[in-house]
Amino acid sequence: MYRRLVILSVIVLATLCGVTCLGYHAVNKWAQGLEGARLGEFAEVAEQIRQDVKRKLDEFIQAEQERPYTDYQQYYVPDTVATAQQQLPVLRSPLAGQLANSFAYGYFQIEPSGDVVAPWYSPETVRPVQNEVDREARMQFDNIVSNFMPAMASAGAALLPERSTADKEILADVEGQVALVEREELAEKAEPQLFSKQVSGRRKSYPIESLQAERAAPKVLTQQRSVVASNRAQPAPSNEAQRQELSELRRNQRASQSALAPTADMFGGTRQRSTAQPQMQQQALTDTRVEQPSSQAAGLPNQYFRFQEANQAEELDPSDTVQIRIEPFVPMAVPEPNDRRSLFGRQVFLLRHVQVEDEHLVQGFQFNEERLVAEVRESAERFAREKMGFDLCGRSGANGASADEAGVAYTAILDFGFGELLLYLQELDPAWIGKETGTLRRWYFSTIAVVFVAVSLALAGLWKTTRAQIKLAQKKDEFISAVSHELRTPLTSIRMYAEMLENNWLTSKAKTGEYYRNIRQESERLSRLIENVLDFSRLQRGRKRYDFRLGHVNQCITEVVAMMRPYAAQQGFSIETDFGDVGESTFDRDAVAQIVVNLLDNAVKYARSAEDKRIHVRTTRDDGHAIIEVEDHGPGVPNRQRTKIFEQFYRGASEAPGTQTTGTGLGLALVKRFAEAHRGFVEIRAGEPGRTIFCVGLATEL
Repeated sequence: MYRRLVILSVIVLATLCGVTCLGYHAVNKWAQGLEGARLGEFAEVAEQIRQDVKRKLDEFIQAEQERPYTDYQQYYVPDTVATAQQQLPVLRSPLAGQLANSFAYGYFQIEPSGDVVAPWYSPETVRPVQNEVDREARMQFDNIVSNFMPAMASAGAALLPERSTADKEILADVEGQVALVEREELAEKAEPQLFSKQVSGRRKSYPIESLQAERAAPKVLTQQRSVVASNRAQPAPSNEAQRQELSELRRNQRASQSALAPTADMFGGTRQRSTAQPQMQQQALTDTRVEQPSSQAAGLPNQYFRFQEANQAEELDPSDTVQIRIEPFVPMAVPEPNDRRSLFGRQVFLLRHVQVEDEHLVQGFQFNEERLVAEVRESAERFAREKMGFDLCGRSGANGASADEAGVAYTAILDFGFGELLLYLQELDPAWIGKETGTLRRWYFSTIAVVFVAVSLALAGLWKTTRAQIKLAQKKDEFISAVSHELRTPLTSIRMYAEMLENNWLTSKAKTGEYYRNIRQESERLSRLIENVLDFSRLQRGRKRYDFRLGHVNQCITEVVAMMRPYAAQQGFSIETDFGDVGESTFDRDAVAQIVVNLLDNAVKYARSAEDKRIHVRTTRDDGHAIIEVEDHGPGVPNRQRTKIFEQFYRGASEAPGTQTTGTGLGLALVKRFAEAHRGFVEIRAGEPGRTIFCVGLATEL
């Protein structure tokens, strides 16, 4: 049985160790999963920001694509007017007076002649800078003339057969970063591992194609020729000084735009130029005496006017129409000026080609980087989750150097095609995952410790119970052997005496009487043994019933002593009594009698070798208890056995099988049980040397 218990213990401990290792591994995996889930939240927030920014840019580009081409001029004639009117109404452009509009900054139009027209700025009007708005408008117009126009001219010249290295680089920017995308694709194929490191893990690229070149179908409009002719007429200065300043400005523009003629090729247009249009413009510039009542009514300055059909040499047919072809917007990157610092390392312009019959116009605006940053910040603030922060940093090109990313949990690279915006998502409380993991680990190890303690206690209890069961089984075996021996001895004596009496082998009546007494004593001994076994069985099953009645303990003990004297005398012992005044008490007569019988029988068995074979029985009253003492002059009870001899089936060393002393190991166990049933106690008190005193206390009131 011990072998099976050892195997079971090993299996339980091995299983517990395995569960502990698996649990620790699960905690680590949970921590990794928590980090992965948090990283997934960052990626999800970055994707939401990308979609939100893309939606805003898509709506903006869609709105700008639908914008009439006449809005890029300072004044225009609406296409809904009746063409029969001699004087067409002239309205101010809705873009007049506003330099910035959402993501657009500084709308402008490039005429076929190379002149720059801006609805928010009139270089023909000579006036000093009066406020910050005027200064900003002048700076933007100078930026278009000084930076954008030369780059535009270089890009146009780059399309010619002879190209320089610088022209090729500018051409890549003009064509919507197509070459740059191709280089990235080739780099991804050639160096897949390097590319995956740049966009995987905690860094990921989020392309936003809203501002990239789209080869969408152009939009074709139809307008009355008279309205188109009026819209294509240009304002002219009203005095000589303004006219000279304008001429000087345009000469400077044309000096840097000698190669602007082929720019229409960038949009799929043609290089043919109209010969009638310069004549129309020249006529508009030289005729300054035409009055414009409708223009004045609209609040226009006196020095501006629009070419009217009445001023043309020949009448235009009102039914004649003109087709206007408007191409989609394409981006163009321009090197930034030295006094400016762009978010992408260069200025970005969105341009579209407008073809009015055989005239080619370039309309566009500079992309408003400040508005882009503000919109990205607004989206980030709206979608950022708990304990998330963010920061923005721009970098130009896919191979630009990134900013310091220390302390950044996730980097979202918003790729607009012509440049990138780095969105750094930060963990405001970087230690929270460690705190959560630490708390879980503490709970886990505490639980495992409790489980280990519980299993250890269970195994210890199992071992103890098993040992107790084994010992109990051994004691039961000894008990069965002892009971068999105890039953056999009186039965053998009774049988022997009965045979002798039956065969009349006895010659004297005295001897016959002695044999009858021996038969009676052995029968009483046998009855006591059987009664002990039956009482123990009833106690074990909880079926023992007590009959507590008021009576005198001394009287009960006197009767028991009288019954036991012949048995003691046969063994050579004498029983002496010394009863004190214990008064009346409530007790079970049979149980008290069994206590005294077992104590006297125990004294006879253990004191057989004593010289003094007197047994003293005394009663006293002490602290609410009736005390019964049985004293003998036997060898005594060793101290190490004084607590064990009251256990069931336990017998002292001298009672082991094979010795002269016999017994079942139930007598003193029953004495203890009966005493406890009377709310009393049993103990061994120290007496004079060579004496043993068993003391039983019974409560006088139950």
